[in-house]
Amino acid sequence: MRHRFLLALASYLLSIASGCAQLNESPWAEVKGKRYAVELADTPESREHGLMFRRELAPDAGMLFIHDDVEPLAYWMKNTYIPLDILYFDQDRRLVSAQLGVLPCGQQPQCPIYPSAGPAKYVLELNAGQASDLGLKRGDELRFGGFDGEDRP
Repeated sequence: MRHRFLLALASYLLSIASGCAQLNESPWAEVKGKRYAVELADTPESREHGLMFRRELAPDAGMLFIHDDVEPLAYWMKNTYIPLDILYFDQDRRLVSAQLGVLPCGQQPQCPIYPSAGPAKYVLELNAGQASDLGLKRGDELRFGGFDGEDRP
């Protein structure tokens, strides 16, 4: 009898632990079957700060910017020290355009602006060269999840 109780208790605890693990899944973004651990920039303050002052970005990491509206976007690299690919996606999470191999601007007084080629809602920044390695092209799909308890295909 005690054995059944312990077995039931262990099973119950495992189900709770797996449920917690799903709720605490780290944010991710995926393009062309490649998944990246991402930091989210979904407030005006976090979008403005972005990857500023960073000296490195792990090879399988990036930053996902989520904008409130769908509109032409433009990014710059002020106070950024990592060469990046800047990928713009529309409201359907389809690649609108990409700025590839964008060089850091650091603390220079004037930094170039890198616009999207059309209205966008999501921006994924990855280490420079990732988009070319994946062979990304206009229309490719962005998937993401892990930050609201539900994957978004």
